[in-house]
Amino acid sequence: MSERAFIPVRIAVLTVSDSRGLADDKSGQTLVDRLTEAGHELAARAIVTDDIPAIQAQLTQWIDDPAVDVVISTGGTGVTGRDVTPEAFEVLYEKPIPGFGEVFRMLSFQKIGTSTIQSRATAGVCRGTYLFALPGSPGACRDGWDMILKDQLDYRFKPCNFVELLPRLREHERRKPS
Repeated sequence: MSERAFIPVRIAVLTVSDSRGLADDKSGQTLVDRLTEAGHELAARAIVTDDIPAIQAQLTQWIDDPAVDVVISTGGTGVTGRDVTPEAFEVLYEKPIPGFGEVFRMLSFQKIGTSTIQSRATAGVCRGTYLFALPGSPGACRDGWDMILKDQLDYRFKPCNFVELLPRLREHERRKPS
């Protein structure tokens, strides 16, 4: 059996923050550095405020863009009043991926113990685009990328990965009503 060839994925990075700009966005930069070092393409990058309509507007723009396969966000996944990223994401999901948040918290527990319970990391699929929401610290972005997304966004990873499913994410849209 031959080895699979690497397939670069087009990834947009979204930072959700009321206080960060590109110059001091360490978490977003961590994601950009890791995805480009892995051979993927940075399709877009943006910073939006902790506001559901603003987050959803940016997500929808990228979901509608055929040049974006994946969105990874950082920030706004905690439990304070301003943390609204999961609420913004989850309304858009056609299919949630609950295992992402579960595995993220399991891995994070090994590093920060029970403090991981404050994270509401989440993931899902909307109109053929994967959406992943990570906490806003560089450490959480490193852990999310290094321990989950690096492999799941690599077509060579076995036994299965998200990349091999990309062509099939919209197949339900092509079905004709009975």
